[in-house]
Formats: sequence, C-alpha cells, structure tokens
Amino acid sequence: MPANGTLRPARYERRSGWPTTRSPPSDHCVYTSRWTRTIDAATCLSRDDRGWLHQRLADLAAQWQTRPEGLPECVVHGDAWVGNVVRTADESVLLDFERVSVGPPEWDLVSTAVKMTTTGAVSTAEYAQFCAVYGTDVTTWEGYELLAGARALRMVTYAAQHAATRPEWRAEAQYRVDCLRGRTVSPPWGWKGII
Repeated sequence: MPANGTLRPARYERRSGWPTTRSPPSDHCVYTSRWTRTIDAATCLSRDDRGWLHQRLADLAAQWQTRPEGLPECVVHGDAWVGNVVRTADESVLLDFERVSVGPPEWDLVSTAVKMTTTGAVSTAEYAQFCAVYGTDVTTWEGYELLAGARALRMVTYAAQHAATRPEWRAEAQYRVDCLRGRTVSPPWGWKGII
C-alpha cells in the first residue's frame, strides 16, 4: 500500500520485447514440476500430508486444463504479491519478473483476493478498493476457486519447504496443511508470514 494508505495498481515497467503470443503457454500458473519438487523438499511433513499435497496438485493441474474462460490473456507478472512491490509516496513498482509471461490476468488478481478470503491479511474494505481500482472482482469469476486453490497450495508448499530447514516455521507450515485438509476452522485462517 502506498505511504498515503491508498491501494493503486502497480505500474508495470514497459520494456521492448514483451511476448505478444502465448509463449510460454498460459498453463504456467500451475507449475506441476516445480511444485512437485517443493512438496518433495517439505520433509518436515508426514508422508501422508506430502501425498495429499501431491494429489491436490494433480487435481488442480487437471482442472487447469478445462478452466473457464476469463479476461483476455495479457502480460502477467506471475508472482504478484505485496512483497514484489516497492512503494513510495508517488507510485508502486513491481519487481521480480522471473515468472512474467502471457497468461490469464486473473492469476495476478487472485493473489490479493486470496489474502482476503483465505489468509485474512486483506480486509473486505481494502479488497473492495482494490477491485474498484482494477475494475473487476476475480472472486465473482467461475474459475476463482481453481486459482485460489492453486495460490493457497503454493503458499502452503513454500512454507513447508522452508520449514524443513527452519524448525521455527514448522508449526505454521503444518497449520497451513491442516487448513487445506479441513482439519481446522473455516477460512480466513490467519496464516502468518514466515520470512
């Protein structure tokens, strides 16, 4: 959020050579091989939990192949969250472009929505302001649950992978798994940052 407390869309730096066709394909949003390695590295979790995460990933990847139509594909950041934004009093600038590609804009928008519906890190009022600025509410799109599920899985596997070598994060990683598996209260779950 900028220093004055208002949400504004982050400015994409314009560069020559942005892809104008679907390259790489837009199924980049469910990084099956990358997430498989992340789950495998989450050795602090039980074999049962890792198996469940692998199955959840397979289910999401299958759903991705038949996802509903959404907004027209465009350049997407691929990892749009507040940690990849530098804010000043005058503007917001996105950083970390390693996952930039052409794909569904909902992939970037769902990150903020998940912070409201899943983690509780964004209030309803903040999310309404975000939607007003962007002109759309991704939670009303019929594919929202798919992308929200993928984002939540990513947040869980990231925490679990790092908790394997950082004992102080193990309780949070396990709590996130428990949330996805329905072993806790309903969302928002109030997940804590681990870095």
